[in-house]
Amino acid sequence: MLLCGVCGQTLSPEEAAAAGQRRHHPRPASPDLPPCCPLCGATGGPPRCEERRRHTDTAELGPPGSRCLPAPERLPECPFCEEAAGRELEAHLWARHGHVLGDLGPGTGEQLYECPMCSLTCTSIQILEEHVDLHLEENSFLEGGNMRDLELAQQLQTEEDERQKSEEEKQEREEFKKLQRQYGLDNSGGYKQQFLKNMEREVNRGRMQPFDYHKRKADMMESLAFGVDDGKTKTSGIIEALCKYYQNENKDVRRVWLSAGVDHFHSSLGDRGWGCGYRNFQMLLSSLLQNSLYNDCLRDTAAIPSIPKIQSMIEDAWREGFDPHGASHFNNRLHGSKAWIGACEIYSLLTSLRIKCQIIDFHKPTGPTGTHPRLFEWVLHYYSADNGSGAKVVCASKPPIYLQHEGHSRTIVGIEEKKNKTLCLLLFDPGCPSQEMQKLLEKNSDGTSLRLLRKYLGSLKEKQYQIVAVDGVLTLEEKAVSISENSFCLRKFKRICISSLMCVYGFMVIFF
Repeated sequence: MLLCGVCGQTLSPEEAAAAGQRRHHPRPASPDLPPCCPLCGATGGPPRCEERRRHTDTAELGPPGSRCLPAPERLPECPFCEEAAGRELEAHLWARHGHVLGDLGPGTGEQLYECPMCSLTCTSIQILEEHVDLHLEENSFLEGGNMRDLELAQQLQTEEDERQKSEEEKQEREEFKKLQRQYGLDNSGGYKQQFLKNMEREVNRGRMQPFDYHKRKADMMESLAFGVDDGKTKTSGIIEALCKYYQNENKDVRRVWLSAGVDHFHSSLGDRGWGCGYRNFQMLLSSLLQNSLYNDCLRDTAAIPSIPKIQSMIEDAWREGFDPHGASHFNNRLHGSKAWIGACEIYSLLTSLRIKCQIIDFHKPTGPTGTHPRLFEWVLHYYSADNGSGAKVVCASKPPIYLQHEGHSRTIVGIEEKKNKTLCLLLFDPGCPSQEMQKLLEKNSDGTSLRLLRKYLGSLKEKQYQIVAVDGVLTLEEKAVSISENSFCLRKFKRICISSLMCVYGFMVIFF
C-alpha cells in the first residue's frame, strides 16, 4: 500500500506508477505521517492532489526568489552579521557593510594596489606606501635582533673553544709531567736519592735495622765516589754452571751456544723501575772485560762501573759527537737523573770506547700471531757463524747481545736448538733477583730453574725489537769516521721509536 507524497491519497501499484509519470511521489503508507512537500518539507496544506501539485510546480518552476529549496541545503551567511543572504551575498556585503570594505563599490572601476610583501590590497598609493614602510621597519628590527643573537652565539662559541683548548693544554702538561716522572726526567733526583729514600722506607717498615741502613749508606757513598759498582746485585758463574748442565742433559736439546763469562746484575733500591738499560750494559761489559780482544779498548775500565758512572760515560760520548739528536732529548744530561736509556745510548757508549757494534732493528713481526722468527734465526747465525764445531755445547767467544723492546731490555747469553729444530733464546733479565739466579748454581739442579732464562718463539711478541751486537774493535781512524757518519746519518734517516723516550737512528741499523 502506497500513499501519494503530494496529496496523501492511497494508491495501488498501477496508480503509483502512473502517478510517478505525473510527478506524484508515492511513499509507504503511514497513518501518523502527514502529507508534506517533497521539495521544501512543508506539511499540511491543501488536501487535494491537484492543489498540492500546483504547490510543488510553483515551488520548482516559479520566479527566482520564490523557489522552494530542499531542506538539507543551507544558505551562505554574511561573515559580519550572519544573515543568510543566498545569491545576493555580494550585494548584501556592499550594501550593509561597505564602510568596512572601503569606499570602492562594485563596478566603480577604481584601481587597487597590492602589497608586494603580504598581498594586501590598498585603495591608494599613499596607503600602500605607509603599509610597506611598516614592513620595512619590522624587518629592520628583526635583522637587528638576529645580528645580536649571532654575535652572542659567536662569543659563546669562542669562549667554549678557549675553555676546551685550555683544558687540552692542561691535560697535555699533566701527561708530559707523568711521562717525565715515569722516565726519570722530572729532576726528582737520581740513583743516590732513590737509594736513600727506599732505605728509609725499609727502616720505617721494620724491614731494615738502623745499623744496616748506615752501613749500606756508607758502602753506597764509597761506590759512587770511586765510580765502581758495589757488586751486591751480581751473580757470577752462571754460564759455567749451564755448560755443565747441558753436557749431562740429553733429553730434547740438540745443540746449545753460550756467551762466555757473563755475570748477571739485577736492579737495586737505587735503580728499581728504570735501571734495566744500565744493568744490561754491566752484563755485556762483564763479558768484554774477560775477552782479551777488548783489553786495549777497556784499559781505562778495569771494573764494572756504577750506574751514575755509566751516565757520565754516556755524556762523554755525546760530547765527542755521538748521537747529538738523542742527547738533545735529555738536554745533554743523564747524571743525577732516573732517565731510561735504550739501544741508541748503548751503541753510542760502546762506539766511544772503540768497540765496533751494530744495531739490528726487527721493526715488525715476521711470523704468525705476532712472533719474530727472523730474530731467532739471526741470533742463531750470530753464535754459529764462526764455529764449525759439532760439539753439543759451545761456549763461544761471542759477547752477549743487548735486546731492547718497548719498556724493557734484557741480555741474550745463548740459544738452544732443539731436536725438532725449534729455537729457544737464553736471556738474563735484570728484573730477576739474585736469589732466583743463584738457583742455577746448584750442583744437582734438575733444570727447572732454566725457565727463568728460556724464551721460546711464542714468548717474544712485542711489536718491535732492537738488538745491539758487538763485532770487534775500531781503530782511532774508524772511530773518527763513525762519528762523522753517525752525525750525517742522524740527519738523513728517520728515527725509530724504542722503549720510552729513546730513539734509534738509521746509521748502523739493519732492518729485518
